[in-house]
Amino acid sequence: MKKVFFSAVLAGVVALASCGGNHEDKTKAAADSARVADSLAAVAAQAAADSAAAAAAAMDTTKKDTAATAAPAK
Repeated sequence: MKKVFFSAVLAGVVALASCGGNHEDKTKAAADSARVADSLAAVAAQAAADSAAAAAAAMDTTKKDTAATAAPAK
């Protein structure tokens, strides 16, 4: 009976130890996740700014082309 009880206690200790994890790893993972999210947000903001600048440049070109073709020839 002692062996069965000892085996059950040992299995419980092993199960708790395997599920415990290290608190520092969780904290580091959360910090890394926040850093990655910030980096992705910065890249997305830069891409949006670049896209807006490209669209504005395309509109300027279109206006110039339209003005040139709409001007009466003399």
